[in-house]
Amino acid sequence: MGIKVAKFGGSSVADGIQLTKTKEIIEHDPDRRYIVVSAPGKRYDGDNKITDLLYLCKTHMDHNLAYDQIFQVVIDRYMAVKLNLGIDIDLSAYFDEIRENLKKNPSADYVASRGEYLNAILVAAFLGYDFVDTADLIKFDARGKIMMDETDRRLREALQQHERAVLPGFYGSNLDGKIKTFSRGGSDITGALVARAINADVYENWTDVSGFLVADPRIVKNPKKITTISYKELRELSYMGASVLHEDAIYPARMANVPINIRNTNDPKDPGTLITAESHDPGDGSIITGIAGNKDFTVVALYKNMMSSERGFVRRILGILDDYDINFEHLPSSIDTVSVVMSNKALGDRLDEVLDAFRQRLQPDSIDVFENMALIATVGRRMSYRPGVSARLFNALGEAEVNIRMIEQGSSEMNIIVGVENKDFEKAIKAIYSAFIEEE
Repeated sequence: MGIKVAKFGGSSVADGIQLTKTKEIIEHDPDRRYIVVSAPGKRYDGDNKITDLLYLCKTHMDHNLAYDQIFQVVIDRYMAVKLNLGIDIDLSAYFDEIRENLKKNPSADYVASRGEYLNAILVAAFLGYDFVDTADLIKFDARGKIMMDETDRRLREALQQHERAVLPGFYGSNLDGKIKTFSRGGSDITGALVARAINADVYENWTDVSGFLVADPRIVKNPKKITTISYKELRELSYMGASVLHEDAIYPARMANVPINIRNTNDPKDPGTLITAESHDPGDGSIITGIAGNKDFTVVALYKNMMSSERGFVRRILGILDDYDINFEHLPSSIDTVSVVMSNKALGDRLDEVLDAFRQRLQPDSIDVFENMALIATVGRRMSYRPGVSARLFNALGEAEVNIRMIEQGSSEMNIIVGVENKDFEKAIKAIYSAFIEEE
């Protein structure tokens, strides 16, 4: 018997109808032995995610406002599923425990995590699987980083005691035992950690789409589906905004060489997108794998004559950013110029302070600032074997009258990043898609 880890997202467990589909999928393949679940998501437009309701409870606590009615809505959601599906479990003790803890004004992480916690208990009873809490299995260090080896050991030892189990996604605990959550979408990471720990044959990530698309369907009409993609390609696309899978879920699976299969709960016969160590040629002549991007960046271009001869120039740039606790996105350079690319979110309202620090500590000859910039990545391992890819991309943008403000390309040619103005973002993606997909 093989071992598959299957993670089901919020849309897949939103109500009794979706949970019934989920159960059918799990029972269809006995290898699906370890199940990771998110908190229930939206059932329809205008509905609330359980996690959002729990965060709202915490906000009310922090402002000394009543939250009982909000928490009752959360309880009612779970009870409706339990009664609708006839699940034989008494949840009252779990509700009472959480209600008592809420009186102590716990952390936002604890409050938000109760959505996954309750859902995993309910789903385990529905499937007849064991419930295994991840609170003491996934460990974070003092900096909030996953303790990979310790987590790996704890998960492996715990799951060896259970032939089949349901685990809550999204959270673990700090060294002091307090609940710590991942960022939004973090249940993807939980599934990857479980898959790594037990050396699963495959990690299935079930959601409401049939895998990855070459481009955002909100920008490109009916974009082509990606059937196979490598970990490296996916990491690039996820980092640049492709949102089907949490970008941090890739690393654990990649380290254990566990394939990831993105599947659709509402269309389980669709094979979805398979993510492996090496992408396989789909045989359709495609040069690129995907296009992704984000808006709202600021580019600071520093020019200094003879910069290439000045030791430690880039190191001092990084030191300044570190002083302000700002992560840079990219650092393209030429012989006398370095451009620092920062997201507006990371930069906040500190641009003038950072510029002053650059002037005082770097003494550049000039500084140019480009705001309201967008970055677009064109990704594909097969690009490196085809001459003229860059020229084709730049020509497409030129014909679309898109002004390229920045270019960055690694030696592998797996990823070409261009910076354009925010207003040209959608137009640029359409032009690139047309040049590489529609013309093939």
